[in-house]
Amino acid sequence: MFSKILIANRGEIACRVIRTARRLGIRTVAVYSDADRNARHVAMADEAVHIGPSAARESYLVGERIIAAARHTGAQAIHPGYGFLSENAGFAQACADAGLVFIGPPPSAIRAMGSKSEAKKIMEKAGVPLVPGYHGDDQSPDLLAREADRIGYPVLIKASAGGGGKGMRVVEEAAKFADALAGAKREAKAAFADDHVLVEKYLSRPRHIEIQVFADSHGHCLSLFERDCSIQRRHQKVIEEAPAPGMDPARRKAMGEAAVAAARAIGYRGAGTVEFIADQDGTFYFMEMNTRLQVEHPVTEAITGQDLVEWQLIESAGGSLPLAQEDLAIDGHAVEVRLYAEDPARNFLPSTGTLVHLRLPEEGAHVRVDTGVRQGDTVTPYYDPMIAKVIVHDRDRTSALRRMAALMGDTEVVGLTTNAALLKALCEHPAFVGGEVDTGFIERHRATLFAQLKPADDRMLAVATLARLMEFDTAGPSTDPWDQRNGFRLLDEGHDEVRWREGEREVAVIARRRRDGSLSLELPGGTQEARVRPGHEGRLAIRLGADTFTASVVCRPTADGIDYAVFADGASRTLRLSDPLDVTQYEAQAGAEGAVRAPLPGKIIDLKVKPGDTVSRGQPLLVLEAMKMEHTLAAPADGTVKAVRYGVGEQVAEGAELVEFEDGGA
Repeated sequence: MFSKILIANRGEIACRVIRTARRLGIRTVAVYSDADRNARHVAMADEAVHIGPSAARESYLVGERIIAAARHTGAQAIHPGYGFLSENAGFAQACADAGLVFIGPPPSAIRAMGSKSEAKKIMEKAGVPLVPGYHGDDQSPDLLAREADRIGYPVLIKASAGGGGKGMRVVEEAAKFADALAGAKREAKAAFADDHVLVEKYLSRPRHIEIQVFADSHGHCLSLFERDCSIQRRHQKVIEEAPAPGMDPARRKAMGEAAVAAARAIGYRGAGTVEFIADQDGTFYFMEMNTRLQVEHPVTEAITGQDLVEWQLIESAGGSLPLAQEDLAIDGHAVEVRLYAEDPARNFLPSTGTLVHLRLPEEGAHVRVDTGVRQGDTVTPYYDPMIAKVIVHDRDRTSALRRMAALMGDTEVVGLTTNAALLKALCEHPAFVGGEVDTGFIERHRATLFAQLKPADDRMLAVATLARLMEFDTAGPSTDPWDQRNGFRLLDEGHDEVRWREGEREVAVIARRRRDGSLSLELPGGTQEARVRPGHEGRLAIRLGADTFTASVVCRPTADGIDYAVFADGASRTLRLSDPLDVTQYEAQAGAEGAVRAPLPGKIIDLKVKPGDTVSRGQPLLVLEAMKMEHTLAAPADGTVKAVRYGVGEQVAEGAELVEFEDGGA
């Protein structure tokens, strides 16, 4: 076994590898960029080496610096994690040339699967079923359009060199093919330095089912069963589970054998995932092979009781697989959700900023949390905006989903917008709980999953008000009665009026304090007796009427006022403290009308309009690249372009005015 390894990655996977290595008595070396100088994985490792600026292409994607760090620290092996250089055959070869063990498959296997087109040719020879499509080398737009016509619409354009939804477009009709092809090629070039694409038949309600395989250098190769990763947004996974809902033993055996055949066909070693697209009737087709550990591997670990990172370390050190196929069995059901800093209501735009407050689920017998961040950390625009993976393992699928929904309701994040509410809604959705699973689920059920938040109810208003009153009561140590903020009145019952704003709504809550110390709140729905005291781990223990419950409140000063983030009853609301004597809070904070602004920091990579152009509502204006994805910004209304503030290739800050319209226009 190794005595020291270097982790060529960041975030939760780096933390995970460090924990496993520590348990095995292996020392670890972390690498970090400028943005990650104070990151969690850096603090956890035994040693850490700085490898460059914040941008991944100048740090985590520079193989020479990572290899130099390994040699400098005396590491014997490099664990690539996932993403970055994990599927880079050149980097794997460079490790070998430097006398370092690459904890992953051999370079030849990475090359074989690195091109989706070449991979499909290999799979066809191995007898693995393929989706009808075009995987050739001729990339002329006219030929690709003809192939799409031959296959029949809808078709899927997919980057040959990568994954994660980058360089992927669904095209419903021939008239839209040219623009979709240009966008897919451009995104593929930016993400993978390769604009080669393939075109496949697009299944209308497909399932994404993948098989975890593992092979060693002694000729052993096995399947650790399947994962269903069908719940996706923008072709990226949101929820993963194992085993797949509705999977029967015969189909599981067939898919497992096909996956093992695929791995053997390329001389695979280590952990890998063979991904299949499956029709609702059970027919399945090879999609691609990920020659690395997958983000969703914890659900496989949960149902098999194995540690795949430990298996990686054993195999790469020359050992045999710890178990044979017949030794593996499925125990219960596991579900993993990806908690992202993103706004589902704004087409899943990433959210950047500081994690002012972070409370993730507690780990235990049924719950595992993999995270690479801590409260106070910053989510930057340079990397994937994942905050954590939360994994639940229970006796059956219904129990696992019920537990996960409760955990998402109790998750608290302040400072960034997250997808926690959507994850909760998904795990509670009757159709999903009932087994309706396919890649179009989120879009098909958008109306219910993205239901508009109702205004804060009396309980939320009461919690915020009680938190505010506690601040009054603990304002300071002075005994001067004029310094007290407890609502005392000499000839009257003490009371405070606390005003809250939520959007356009403003609500006043009257808190009446009696001489015996009791308290009542006059709320929109009526008057309620109330009591509050500090609870466990910073929560508030509250009694409101006949109900007792706990809640959390995080007070956060902003440029526009003071926000109170309230977490209660598995939901959250943000209320703005309204001070009638503070005139600045009534000044308009929104951007000037008649302009389109950058929803997040990024780079302009395509302009579709110029000053003087007349545009219609919904017409694309420009393409912004941020967090490795393209975001097309459209005209909010009909109008005439007055000015375009930035050119192609320029970086823009969040909120920057990009396109201005004539008065009265968009």
